[in-house]
Amino acid sequence: MMNADLIHKALASPVRREILTWLKEPEGAFGSGLPINAIQARSGLSQSTISAHVAAMIEAGLLVARHVGQFIIVSRNEEVIGAFIAELRSGL
Repeated sequence: MMNADLIHKALASPVRREILTWLKEPEGAFGSGLPINAIQARSGLSQSTISAHVAAMIEAGLLVARHVGQFIIVSRNEEVIGAFIAELRSGL
């Protein structure tokens, strides 16, 4: 279920919007996602800061996480993103 308020809150951060953009076409061996450590390295921010940003986007439903070996891979939740965009289009 989509929570538009949580999504708006998550999208208020430019860092989070940038992470979503990176995940549109991730570069790496993990298919449609990126390991959190790769996001951290690319951003130049601390691991704890990136973890907080990723957690907020997971809570909002914008990202999904899965474990692959020792990595936590995050990817976009296109279903929720699409529903949010559709709601914006119809409501504004």
